[in-house]
Amino acid sequence: MTATPRRVTQRDIARLAGVSQATVSLVLNNRADADVRIAPETRDRVLRVIAETGYAADPVARRLAARFNRIIGVFTYEPAFPSGSRDFFHPFLLGIEEYAERVGCDLLLFTSAPVVDGRRRIFHQDNRLRLADGCLLLGREIDGEELHRLNREGYPYVAVGRRDDAGGPVPYVGADYAAAVAKLVERARAHGHRRMTYLSMGMTAESSEDRQRGYVAGADGAESARHRPADAANADAVLDDLLADRTTVAFVEDFATAVALERAARRRGLSVPGDLSLVTLGDPTSPVPTDLTFTGFHIPREEMGRQSVEVLTHVIDGSATGVQQRLLPCELVEGDTLGAPEPAVDRA
Repeated sequence: MTATPRRVTQRDIARLAGVSQATVSLVLNNRADADVRIAPETRDRVLRVIAETGYAADPVARRLAARFNRIIGVFTYEPAFPSGSRDFFHPFLLGIEEYAERVGCDLLLFTSAPVVDGRRRIFHQDNRLRLADGCLLLGREIDGEELHRLNREGYPYVAVGRRDDAGGPVPYVGADYAAAVAKLVERARAHGHRRMTYLSMGMTAESSEDRQRGYVAGADGAESARHRPADAANADAVLDDLLADRTTVAFVEDFATAVALERAARRRGLSVPGDLSLVTLGDPTSPVPTDLTFTGFHIPREEMGRQSVEVLTHVIDGSATGVQQRLLPCELVEGDTLGAPEPAVDRA
């Protein structure tokens, strides 16, 4: 399949013309700031590069330029840049930046929000949300009361990830976890697995609920389809429980827990996927070294970031039709940790 050519951006035009992106924006909009005079030769050089590259200004960018500051806020309920989570948030931010550049918007990352009861809060004494035309919300769990207030006040926002209604429908761009998990369960059953266990992180976030819903749908009619919490620190105890139950495949919500379970099994002389198959339900939320390619799925994080900005710009400029709610398909990973169960033996 031929790759789709990358869209030429204002940043590309600025680089090729040897000017700033702000200068390109002024030329495109056929105006000059009071404090900035664009020399005719500079304007001609920018226009020549535009003609040579076939650049076409995004229509959303033109609408935003006419009425708004063209500043998009990004609010994260968890810190976006600590070493433990940067690998997870980074693709979202890449997609957000890419589409924001395409429509000529700057990004404003809100980092001064106070932590209350272990979680950041949008609304506080020094809240500066109104500096941005609208805001993207990132986080595993987003406070329902704050979503309710955003809806009530009519402030433009889009949640990255599916969210339940909060005093009205919530605009979001999420991943279709339920469909992805259901497909993985169906694959396990096709391999001959009849006794399975879902290992959760014990969270109540919509993303966790969607995964569990997919598991229940896919496991309907199985001999045994249990559900229990698990974490990497208790991998040996969890493994004991799985063996005692005669579970042959575990669907693991937390990637680090799956890695810890595989190591615990190997220490006992058990094989994965021979003695126990392991299926992961998403990407690592923190770096976890492993030589195995786990069967599971990838979350379309970059595309979620891009489309969340697209939806937000339509909310801001009033061109959105109804409340936009999108679920994007996840990419299934074949991996090496799902196989046919071996005949039952004493595996304890």
